[in-house]
Amino acid sequence: MSNSLKNHLYAVISGKSEVRHGKIIQTIANYIRESQRTSTTSKGSKLYKEQEKQKLESYISKNRLWVNHIDFNQYVSEGAEQKVYLNDQKSVIKLNDSIYYNSWEDYFHNLLLHNTFFEDTAYQLMGFHTENDNLFAVVEQPFVEVTSTTNLEHIKEFLLKNGFSNTRNNDYYNQELGLILEDLHDENVLTKDGLGKLDRVSPIYSSSDAYSYLLANFISLANA
Repeated sequence: MSNSLKNHLYAVISGKSEVRHGKIIQTIANYIRESQRTSTTSKGSKLYKEQEKQKLESYISKNRLWVNHIDFNQYVSEGAEQKVYLNDQKSVIKLNDSIYYNSWEDYFHNLLLHNTFFEDTAYQLMGFHTENDNLFAVVEQPFVEVTSTTNLEHIKEFLLKNGFSNTRNNDYYNQELGLILEDLHDENVLTKDGLGKLDRVSPIYSSSDAYSYLLANFISLANA
């Protein structure tokens, strides 16, 4: 099952397999990858990411992907990574500048992975916004109304049963899949009763344990 899942994740990231709201994300990720193929700059460097940004902004303008209708009066919260705005009672808008990622391509891969594992809270890329020379991806995500407090020990137990090891605090790693789950604290893991079980989201979660809802903001493939 792990090899099958690895192949599926690779197909999703490369754009060969469909995932919810994935088409535009895959298209842009592939564009960035191809445009940087001849770059001699080391990936992960500040210059590399600046080159990505310039090419991405050109693509955004050419394809009219700038978003200019964000209601900033609906501000909810923000952290180092993103700003959150209420869109309606069913969704929120998030502005992310990819600061936690070595490249914009990695950020888009993260969106694809999230949408693969957590379809119920899949990100939809609406476009891009610029502010003070900072580029933000504008994504929409279903609004999660929390109905009960998340028990992190239950989350830990669930992940350990499904092949993850607890590397530190609220971070987990699955060696077989080369998959990292980070920052699963009680602000990133939300519980809503009645929205289904994890085992129907992805084959990796084959347990029928009745965890109502799991939402992780940061998912990335291990570089190893």
